[in-house]
Parts: sequence; structure tokens; C-alpha cells
Amino acid sequence: MLEAREAVRKLKQYQPPLGDRSGLRLDFNENTGGCSPQVMERLRKLQPEQMACYPEREPVEREVASFLGLRPEQVLLTNGVDEAIHLVYEAYLEPNDDVLIVVPTFAMYQICAASTGARVISISTEEDFRFPTSKVLAYTTAPKTRLIAIANPNNPTGAVASAEDLLLIARSAPQAAVLVDEAYFEFYGESLLEYAGQVQNLFIARTFSKAYGMASLRVGVLAGAAEQIQSLRRSCSPYNVNGVALACLPAALADQEYVRRYVAEVQWSRNRLEEEFRILGIPFWPSQANFVLTRIGPSHGEFVRGMKARGILVRDRSSDFGCDGCIRITAGWRVHTERMLGALHETLKEIGWGERKPA
Repeated sequence: MLEAREAVRKLKQYQPPLGDRSGLRLDFNENTGGCSPQVMERLRKLQPEQMACYPEREPVEREVASFLGLRPEQVLLTNGVDEAIHLVYEAYLEPNDDVLIVVPTFAMYQICAASTGARVISISTEEDFRFPTSKVLAYTTAPKTRLIAIANPNNPTGAVASAEDLLLIARSAPQAAVLVDEAYFEFYGESLLEYAGQVQNLFIARTFSKAYGMASLRVGVLAGAAEQIQSLRRSCSPYNVNGVALACLPAALADQEYVRRYVAEVQWSRNRLEEEFRILGIPFWPSQANFVLTRIGPSHGEFVRGMKARGILVRDRSSDFGCDGCIRITAGWRVHTERMLGALHETLKEIGWGERKPA
């Protein structure tokens, strides 16, 4: 009987809660208001014959490279950051190689590693989810360390590692691909993109799903040294990014005013959430992303259900390493944040949170 490879059979499948998601969606770190009006206008102008053509990625890659200040050969557009992760893993990992990840973090880093037959070494964060630079450095020189994946800012914590520490890690592991996932870059403002090409084993991933509000179109970008990106092109489908996404991406890049306005709204909302948690005495971790992680405690399940009953979706992260009792809440347009806070107060009262605060 035909069977999948053992590594695939043993995979823990990534299953986001995609059931009934009616209501204000503050559970997936999506843009709560949608994409730029210029993107919608571009969509309306698409012609039927364009749908019959295979997409041409390279012309748009040149525009993206120019926007990022890189050469076209340093840039590869991907089907979201998920594909970027997959391509890097497939290009550099052999079975039984070691992959370093810092937990808690984005689940796909471990899933993609396991699918190749590589061994995942999970390194726990320091207290308060601080990045464990010294712990990571203890593994970087090992010959079997072939890939290091780091989300910066990290999901689900919103914590960041300094550019100096990330560069130190990359330079200390020349035999390993170092993937820095900057999906939440716009809300943080600091990047390693200028080092793409200078540090030969460094890859930077970005997405147009978050600040640009184009998650449904599935488009991301991977940047790095030209010779390394060329290696990834060999295993990448020439039609990996769909034509609708490619048609809309230049319009999204052109409307930076929209991105700046949304980022300002997110930063206001993030501060508002953190201040409210501070007033209520709810433990939380300062975030540099478009969400805040907070600890509700043993009543986290009741809290999620209570919020949903009020039309607000939030994400239970209790199953993540070190996140027992934790809930992640997206920060978006301020009107959505104020609506969420009203539901939050009602839900906390309903579950009697004040009488049983987490330690």
C-alpha cells in the first residue's frame, strides 16, 4: 500500500480555527479594515483575458526590489511567507540536520522542519519572553546546525531580538541558513534588510498580509544574497504567485499613505490595549507587533467563548510553550479596539475574572 514518507506521517498538522469566524476578527493578526482602496480599484479593472494568462512574477519582483532598495536578483516573491519558509527549508535541509527555533513561535517553522526529516531543537525564551541570544549561540557552531528560524517581532509574544544579536547569530553559523521572518516589520520599524547580500547565509522574509491587508491574496517576499536566492528559484514554481496578487501588488506599494495610516492606528490601539490591561491588572507582555499577548489564567477558555458571544474573536494561545492561560488579541483600527474593550469588560465581569486573577 502506498504511504507517505515517515516524516510526513508523523507531522503535527497546523490547524488554525477556521470554523465559524463571524464577528470582529481579532484572532489572526489580520488587517482589521482591509486593503488599500487603490488595490480594490485595481481589482475592479482586471479584464477576463487576464484571468486566462499564466502570471508573470519577474516584472513585479523588479518593482518590489526597487521599493526595498535591493537588486532584482536578491528578491523572490512567494505565495505568502509560508512558501518562503518552505523553500528555504527544502533548499538547505537534509534528513537528520538540525533546525534551531526559539519557542514559543510560529508553528510552521517546526512543521516545515519535520517534513524534511530534520531534527528540531527548541530553545526556550528567557524570562518575560526575552530573546535567548546566549542559548542560541551555544548551538550555532555545531556542524549539524543547518537552519535557524527567528520571527522578529515574534508571534505570539510580540517580543524582538536586536539587530546586533541576530547578525551575531548569522555570522557565527556560516554553515546554516538563518531565516529572519519580519512579517510584523511595519509595526516595529527595524529591519535587517540592509544586510541582505552582505551576510551570505541571511534571509529576510516579509509579507503583504498584515499592514497591507492582502492576506487573502497570499503574497510574500524573500530577500537575500543573489546566489542564494538563485538556488531557491530552482525549486520554486514559476507560477507560484497568482496573477491577481501580482496585478494588485504595485497598487499596494504605491499607496504608502494607507500603510502609514494603518500602522499609526495599530500603534495607538496597541498602546490602548496595554494601558487598559495595566489598569485592570491583567498581565501582558509589551509588543512590537499588531497584537498583544495577555494572561487571563485558568478561565481563558470561558473568556474566548464570552468574547465570541459578543461578536469578538480572540486567539487562545494556551497550548503554546510557556503561554498557559494566554490570549492573543489583534490591534487594528482604533474603532475596532474600542468595540473590543467594551466586550472585554463585559466578559471579564461575566466570568468573574476579578475574583480569580492569575498569579
